[in-house]
Amino acid sequence: MRLDFIFFDAGGGHRAAAEALREVMAEQRPAWRVRLVNLQETLDALDPVYKITRIRMQDVYNSMLRSGWTLGAGAILPVLHGVVSLLHPRAVRLLAKLWSTDTPDLVLSLVPNFNRTIREGIKTVAPNVPYVTLLTDIADYPPHFWIERQEQFFICGSKRAVEQARSLGHPPERIFTTSGMVLHPRFYAQPELDRAAERRALGLEADRVTGLVLFGGQGSRKMIDIAERLDDGKAALQMIFICGKNDKVARELRERKFRVPIYVHGFTKEVPRFMRLSDFFIGKPGPGSISEALAMGLPVIVENNSWTLPQERYNTEFVTEIGAGLVVRNFSQIGGAVERLLEPSAFAGYQAAAAALNNRAVFEVADILERIAALR
Repeated sequence: MRLDFIFFDAGGGHRAAAEALREVMAEQRPAWRVRLVNLQETLDALDPVYKITRIRMQDVYNSMLRSGWTLGAGAILPVLHGVVSLLHPRAVRLLAKLWSTDTPDLVLSLVPNFNRTIREGIKTVAPNVPYVTLLTDIADYPPHFWIERQEQFFICGSKRAVEQARSLGHPPERIFTTSGMVLHPRFYAQPELDRAAERRALGLEADRVTGLVLFGGQGSRKMIDIAERLDDGKAALQMIFICGKNDKVARELRERKFRVPIYVHGFTKEVPRFMRLSDFFIGKPGPGSISEALAMGLPVIVENNSWTLPQERYNTEFVTEIGAGLVVRNFSQIGGAVERLLEPSAFAGYQAAAAALNNRAVFEVADILERIAALR
């Protein structure tokens, strides 16, 4: 069977999920051929920003994340959907052209906003090819974000997403559920680790409570504010800051002097290693970051306010619902939040809630896709 996985680089989660699935399927289903299709590159000819500036729209989005310019993002979504609708006929033709000469046996979308367009693109040339959307968010942000009213299949990582799909009229036999978000298999490896020695190698103390601060692949200037506030706080801790591609923030953190021991790192694929060296997580409420931290048994502290991306707001509710961490209105409250999180009896409860989860989604998807393909 040949499969096309559709992704783009607006945020890092879509590509990460696609690559993780391809890697696992190479072992689970070696006869399958998986092609990753970058939707942004496929539709470059239609991108109005790229046409004028040669800068892709996804790069504008990532710059917005890196700079923290996310206030009012919810108001921008209807504009984006209007542009997508306007360009829809041309985009369908481009996708149909892609698939007219190289038709897959199944198409899996790991992107929001474009699912009506992608489905019509494949149905134009191959009406019997199954079309599947795998949500890389814990829940949908309707309308027209992940779940459209059209005949297709869905793979959802939460009960909330399943309920949303059913509420739009999708029959249960077309909705499949995984045990969480798709994570890279690195998060399931169990390498031997001398935690104390590894911490000392980073210039940290062997036995001090350690927090990990991570704001996705683009980093954030909020990390500096968090460092300053924790440095002024009372908690006896140390911090690891993973700044992603935000070299400016990493440089500023390294140049400053803090009372609290810190270690600063840039973009890395060794996030699981750093999580194994940590006791709790602070960061943006992205579905990937939260799910990674919980998979590694780390209680989380995340923020939810008007600057939070609208599609990520439910994630903070999810954290509260399962009892695996704290949600603050603003990271100006981070000092007190860390003290509450680390109170011994509370911290044990948060750790137990994280440990109770058993997310094996990345290993479950191949079986689901095989079942869908058999329905052709």
